[in-house]
Formats: sequence, C-alpha cells, structure tokens
Amino acid sequence: MRRSLLLAAFLSTGSAQAQTSLPSFEGQIIYQVMPDRFFDGNPGNNADVDRNSLRAWHGGDLPGLTAKLGHISRLGATAVWLTPVYRQQMANSFDTAGYHGYWPADFRDVDPHFGTLADFDTFVKAAREAKMRVVLDQVVNHYGYEAPAVKANPSWFTPQARCEASADKDVDCPLSGLPDLDQSRPEVRRMLLENADFWRNRGVDAFRYDAIKHVPGDFLKEVLARDRAAGTWTLGEWFDADTGTVADWQKAGFDSLFLFSLQRAMRDSLMSGQSLSRVSAVLERSSELPRPGEVALFLDNHDIPRFAQGSLFEDEGQARTRYALRALMTLKGVPVLYQGIEIAMRGGPDPDNRRDMRFENVWTPAERNVFEAAQGAVAARKASAALSLGSQTLLPVPVSLQDDLLLLTREKDGQRVLAAWHGGKDRKTYSIKLAGLGLKTGEQAVTPSLYAGQNAKVSVRGGYLHISVDGKDAAAFALK
Repeated sequence: MRRSLLLAAFLSTGSAQAQTSLPSFEGQIIYQVMPDRFFDGNPGNNADVDRNSLRAWHGGDLPGLTAKLGHISRLGATAVWLTPVYRQQMANSFDTAGYHGYWPADFRDVDPHFGTLADFDTFVKAAREAKMRVVLDQVVNHYGYEAPAVKANPSWFTPQARCEASADKDVDCPLSGLPDLDQSRPEVRRMLLENADFWRNRGVDAFRYDAIKHVPGDFLKEVLARDRAAGTWTLGEWFDADTGTVADWQKAGFDSLFLFSLQRAMRDSLMSGQSLSRVSAVLERSSELPRPGEVALFLDNHDIPRFAQGSLFEDEGQARTRYALRALMTLKGVPVLYQGIEIAMRGGPDPDNRRDMRFENVWTPAERNVFEAAQGAVAARKASAALSLGSQTLLPVPVSLQDDLLLLTREKDGQRVLAAWHGGKDRKTYSIKLAGLGLKTGEQAVTPSLYAGQNAKVSVRGGYLHISVDGKDAAAFALK
C-alpha cells in the first residue's frame, strides 16, 4: 500500500513525534485565502491581469489582503492561511498563469503580482495586531514547469530512470509533470529546509505542506523535526485522507492533516440529503486520532468544487451551506473556512472554484444571511470552552432516527454542550429517552440554541430529551 511504504520509510529512523513540545492550533479557526482571488489593494502591480479568464492573474495581492483583514476578523477567524506567495514562473503553462502560487521559481521572494517582501511583512504585522496567526503554504515537492532553476540546476531533479524503475511512483515520478525535486541531494534538502527558516523568520506561525503524498518520508521527518523544534505548527495535505491516514501521520509527527473523508460525508449528507449515518461513520473513528483537536475540518477548498455547488439551485445551496457551517462549528478539530464559504459562493472544479471573492458591498440579502449564520456559529464556538476545546462523544440515537438526526456532546471543565444536526426536510420535535442515549442530565427548562437568531430549542423532562430544530439545520445547546 502507498501509505504504508511512505510511513515505513518515515518511521524507520524514528519519529519527530518523540519530541515533547507540541505546537497547537486547537481552538483556532483558520480562514483560507488565495491572494490573487481575494482583493486588489495595489492596481500598480496588475501586469497581465485578465479578470475575464479564470486561468489568468486577477490582481489580488498582499496589500489587498491586509486591507480586508477586517472582514476576516468580523467573521471571527483567528488565523489566515495563504496559498503560496512565492515568485512564480513568468510564462504560462497549459494556458494558465501561476496565479495560484504552486509553480514556484523563487521560494524566497514574493511574486510581483502579490507585492513585495515588505508587503508581506506589513501583512504579518497587521495580522499580529488583529490577533491572528499566519499559516503559509509550503511547496517542497517541485518547481514550476518553466522555472529557471530547472535548466540551471538539472541535477536537483529526480532522474527519469529512477521514476521508471521505482515501485513508489507517487514519490519518484513528477506530479502532473512538474519538475520533481530530488530531496536525497544535500543541496536540495538544505535549500528547502532553509526556505522554511526564511519564512518562519518573517513571522509565519504555521506551514501547510502541499502534496505530502509525493514527498520522501525521510525528508518529511527532517522537516517536521525542525518545525517542531521551532514551535511551528504543521498541517499536511494528503489528498483524500481518511481517519486512518490522518492518524498515521499524526503519529509520524504532523500536527494536523485535512480530514477529507469527513468533508465527503458532510457533502453527501448535508448538501445532497443522504443519511447522516455517513457522518456518524466518520466520527465514530475519532478515537483512532492521537490528537483529534488538531485535525483540519473543512467543507471545501481550492482543489475541489465549492460546497454550495452541490445543489443545482442557488437558494438551496445557500441554505444547506448555512446548515453545514453551523454543523461544522460543533465538531472537535480546527475548522478551515475557504474564502467565500461564508456567503456560499458557488463554483465547479478548478478553476471555477477559484472565483474572485465578493465583499459585503455587493452581497445579496441571501448571502448576508449565510454570513450572519456563519458569524454567529463562530462566535458561539469561541465563547464556549466546550465547543472550542472539549472532548467529543457521539450519542447513539435510535436506529429509526439515524438518517435524519445526529447528536453529540462536547464537554470541558464542567461545561457541556449538546449538538443536534437535523437532516429532515421540515421542522420537527424529537423526544428520546435519556437512558437510550447514554446521557445523564437533570431536568432542564426550554433552552434556546447558542447560535444567534436560530429557532431551535431543547428541554429535559421525565427522563426524555426533547429537541426542536428546523429542517436542514444544526444547533448547539448548553446542557446542565
């Protein structure tokens, strides 16, 4: 198995996990930004901009991101993840510009379309003042197709013969044809490690490592040991990772990975209307995770279709995105919100999932409604130690209700919150025996949801839990 091969190589000489200092993002809420598609703060760096083409530069930049930090603060996020801002190859490949940041030419400079290193420093300073952490994408697998280094330093790249002979094509062969760095060469290894030091010294708190499936395990071990020693939080991207993959890599030294299996389950259950048992099946495996509070939870990102695109109808996509955002904020882990999810932006596969961000001056009433629901759910999560940091227990709802009802509790320091996800079409009140749920709680008068502006209630009487929730919605309640 591919994962087993890489982990065996990784673990053969020990693990970074053995170190005692564990950086943490538990309790944080990350907002993901693709700078070129966020906001244009300096029209003077708009060479080659064509906003009519989703494959061209659109003009978003670091000054624009700095100017719009207030939007991210109002939503309630506490960290900003930037896709790469490195200097990109100048030429287009496949009729596409390097606007996304994943075709680097110089790992230690900012692309002129994004601004300058001084602009990056200004952004970091502004994020600090806004009490936000900074997460930067790190590419450690490749250069851009047309990067000058490819011709200038051919020995830095994996030979074709090794790819052809390899039993591990993911690591030893090019990803999408990109020039594959040979991390076994000391000069390449040193260059990549020092790239991380360069950005860390500019104030970056955490790195999101791109495409770790394609990077040699022994090199990742060294990367993670260095990051751990520096107190840098690490988030790995193993595309399509399930709970087992996330658990393996947490044991191997990553602080976090994206839990793709939960994203798929939430898409199928909350957006497409399939049984909530799909979500329950993923959550039931949470005990496998060494650090469940660090796992990255998300609804969409720049590599998959937008969550709202799951419905043909815009209004339904908005309503179900609101439902999903409220549900996401009840879960243990680190929520990651891709720009535009807070207004249910639509978009199909790449590059349609990379449309320009839209801000409140052009929002429709429906978009504003989604934002306010997201803002309220984030605020409730931040205000509750149980929702932010508490343990998570999935409750065994009766089999006859499992398609439409998911219940879980979050608990910390005597605080307890009950989360209820309701997949039914219409508002409904459920009355369930406490004993069947394994839930011990005293009598409780009718209590409203912790989410502002939501018509949802819970009460406890005569050994029964009574929950009333609108159709296609999720709520959180303080329990005695």
